[in-house]
Amino acid sequence: MLENLNEMLQIRRQKLQALTENGESPFLFEKYPVSHHSDEIQNDFESYEGKRVVLAGRLMGRRGHGKVSFLDVQDSKGRIQVFARLDNLGEEEYEKVKELDLGDIIGASGEVFKTKMGEISVRADKVDLLSKSLQILPEKFHGLKDQDLRYRQRYVDLIVNPEVKETFLLRSKIIKAVREYLDEKDFLEVETPILGTVAGGANARPFLTHHNTLDLDMQLRIANELFLKRLIVGGFDKVYEMGKMFRNEGMDARHNPEFTNMELYQAYADYEDMMELTEQLFYYVAKKVLGTGVINYQGQELDLTPPWRRLDMEDAILEFAGIDFKHIQTDEAALAIAKEKGLEIQPGWTRGHIIAEMFEEFCEEHLIQPTFIIGHPVEVSPLAKRNPEDPRKTNRFEVFMNKWELANAFSELNDPIDQRKRFEDQVAAKEAGDIEAHPMDNDFINAIEVGLPPTGGLGIGIDRMIILLTNQPSIRDILLFPTMKPIGADRIEDTDEFEEESDN
Repeated sequence: MLENLNEMLQIRRQKLQALTENGESPFLFEKYPVSHHSDEIQNDFESYEGKRVVLAGRLMGRRGHGKVSFLDVQDSKGRIQVFARLDNLGEEEYEKVKELDLGDIIGASGEVFKTKMGEISVRADKVDLLSKSLQILPEKFHGLKDQDLRYRQRYVDLIVNPEVKETFLLRSKIIKAVREYLDEKDFLEVETPILGTVAGGANARPFLTHHNTLDLDMQLRIANELFLKRLIVGGFDKVYEMGKMFRNEGMDARHNPEFTNMELYQAYADYEDMMELTEQLFYYVAKKVLGTGVINYQGQELDLTPPWRRLDMEDAILEFAGIDFKHIQTDEAALAIAKEKGLEIQPGWTRGHIIAEMFEEFCEEHLIQPTFIIGHPVEVSPLAKRNPEDPRKTNRFEVFMNKWELANAFSELNDPIDQRKRFEDQVAAKEAGDIEAHPMDNDFINAIEVGLPPTGGLGIGIDRMIILLTNQPSIRDILLFPTMKPIGADRIEDTDEFEEESDN
């Protein structure tokens, strides 16, 4: 089998060499006068019948007998048949058509017509080889099925599984709709640094690099939060940024080391305003892109219609785990119940840490319909404003849907004294071994000492939004080029073993 494959590859190279020696190398073409695409002709045959068109695309199929060849040409919009006949092309040009291979990129011009079998086609008066394919596409009836290979060679996946394109067309529409919604709400889109000396704004491990000219260790951003809040300090009232974040952590069906996130900040707003904005944004995007606010994800119906349920984290633990933290007031009592429930306790954990861990362990799996989880402990919310009625909690929410976290938001902490203390607590946690603890950022402290107005902030995992709205099983199915181990290294399967603790 391998010998046959090598022989077929060699034949293609020999064909190219013969063309080159004859001064007809296809790679000499710099452009081609394409006038139409396949879908235009297929969808409006009556308007195009008898008209001359110029098409270009990849040769995906061929049939023929004697003096006639039927060529299936696939362009960016679909497929159309090119009818190539000796009488129309002449003997010399028709011989060139017979030498074409599947995968070659060709151009064709001629009149639009229907064959006796009713197939909309182009009767070619000229066929040009525009690029010679030196590789062999996966066999027609079996296609490219190896999931790992599909991710590694997305360019082949897009050719032989053209339905994959629809996912990425939807991805583009979703991102466009998010921007459209925020632009209409007078948010200003900005750009903040990807490289920095302090990777803050979240609890996660950064990627490290080095700037040679400055002889300075730097990090790729894990979030853009702290820069965006600096802009609120500077006088912008509404800002957002959608872009890549980088976290040096696990990989699974929902996590990729680089991912797309959107964060926005609004002066003189709070987390209640962010809730309304979040549910309206999701609903708007679904209606805009899919035409409905009720979506189906892998057989599960999800209703995005506002308003969404709001559930306090402690109430969720009571509902799903039967533990009432209103009666568990001390760190010692919380640690005891955590041990009783079999949780793995980390050094330095308090009642707040236990609440957060119990929620993750016992509650997330029950959150199918869109739900705002509120009342996060201060210990796990270093950038959120305290709840004035219960200072152990913060005015923060996370959005859960289909058991996943999709958004995180809060009334931003603008008390520089409190913020410095929380950063110091995070630094102590890092020194005690918490590699994901938030670093100290003195310049950010300086910024909010200048004065940060009351502000609401929101972050949405755009990739996860896209996974749901495109009904795809994995983040790798909505990234054109997901991160992959080099060929030969052990594969990472989509299992919880590789799931990172901090959600993208």
